[in-house]
Amino acid sequence: MTMPEIPQNPSRRGFLGGGLRGAFLFLLGAASTLLGRNTQKEKTVWQLDPYKCIQCTRCATECVLEVSAVKCVQAYPICGYCKLCTGYFDPQPVSLNTAAENQLCPVGAIKRKALEDPYYEYTIDEPVCIGCAKCVKGCVLFGNGSFFLQVRHDRCLNCNDCSIARGCPAQAFKRVPASQPYLLKDREHQA
Repeated sequence: MTMPEIPQNPSRRGFLGGGLRGAFLFLLGAASTLLGRNTQKEKTVWQLDPYKCIQCTRCATECVLEVSAVKCVQAYPICGYCKLCTGYFDPQPVSLNTAAENQLCPVGAIKRKALEDPYYEYTIDEPVCIGCAKCVKGCVLFGNGSFFLQVRHDRCLNCNDCSIARGCPAQAFKRVPASQPYLLKDREHQA
């Protein structure tokens, strides 16, 4: 078998034609890569819209996890730092005082710290919180609504068919971009 002869002096036309074909193929590949990136769907996660939530308590019981991935969070700019916080204390207690038996949270996930009389700071111990929404309901009904529920993504399995979302009577669960996974409360929406 003999090897075909390779021309020693390619023509300028052949050289330019090959170069243009190569450049065209490169640009075509780059354009298809960019289009492919733009058409890929952004990853989404489940989140609870705090303005649609009706505090039905299903977040605590419907989650596939043993302890729900939904936790109470605090919007500090909205909080009134009340001495008798209705998210911390039962809004309709036997007697209106700060006794331990009047605390609303069944698992003691809300911590209260005196700042300066009559102001107190309330924080949520999220690993203890079961997502029952009792504090949220009390805060929304008789307070300023600074407590609200959110899906915590470090705990959530991000099920394609979220059992809480399926059972939510207010349809407060929705898919949001993973790049912005939290729907927070603010003062503007409170008015």
